[in-house]
Amino acid sequence: MTATPRGRARRTVLATATCALAVTGAMVLAGCGGGDDPDAGTNGVGKLPAAKIQVKTRAAADAAPAVRLSGTVVTSGRTYRLDMRLKAGGGTGSVTAQGATFKLLRVGEQLYLKADADFWHHADADGATGKLDGKYVKVPQGDPAYKKFSGFTDKAVLLDGLLTLHGALATDGHHTDQSGTPTIRVTGDKGSGGTLDVSLEGRPYPLRLVRAGDAGTLRFSDWGKDFEVTKPAKSETVDYGRQLPTS
Repeated sequence: MTATPRGRARRTVLATATCALAVTGAMVLAGCGGGDDPDAGTNGVGKLPAAKIQVKTRAAADAAPAVRLSGTVVTSGRTYRLDMRLKAGGGTGSVTAQGATFKLLRVGEQLYLKADADFWHHADADGATGKLDGKYVKVPQGDPAYKKFSGFTDKAVLLDGLLTLHGALATDGHHTDQSGTPTIRVTGDKGSGGTLDVSLEGRPYPLRLVRAGDAGTLRFSDWGKDFEVTKPAKSETVDYGRQLPTS
């Protein structure tokens, strides 16, 4: 066994330790560098200017064959709570307004409204409450209710009216929605003109909208997930005539 000089052994230990520290430091720095980039591994829209994010988001929403929309919309002084599934050929879901909940179904151009006896009682149904209770009531296209409620079932009309921010656009950092999806937030007039959270995973779909002027908050989900809209059976349908009872 050959003895190693003490000085040489000390230099070897120091060199080994220095190399180990250098390698470890490089690994730490590399790890920190990757972790500091919130757009790493995303669809990249978070790096774009706010105006371009809005354009891409709207294009993705328009191209999607279907979507689920839930939340509140305040319009004409009334608050509507929506839970709707929408696609080009129709829509279905529920609407709550002034404490009353009713279902909407649109198949092509035909719109149906389904509600309980209490709803029709308050709608002044002229003694037809029992007849309409729990039935799909066909809404005549000339009735004011058709224009009011068909928009809630029309994907193009509803998104066109909702996905709008007012004022100067800007981004307001990276966030995470309730399902854990990373998002980039776009604001109008620093938030007073509304905020829109856009997905950073997959297509840049809108996931959450806070409307300007406290006009409601909406969530968007199930983008691209198809569903069926079919005409209700004749036994479940009532044709009330040319105009529905007014509420």
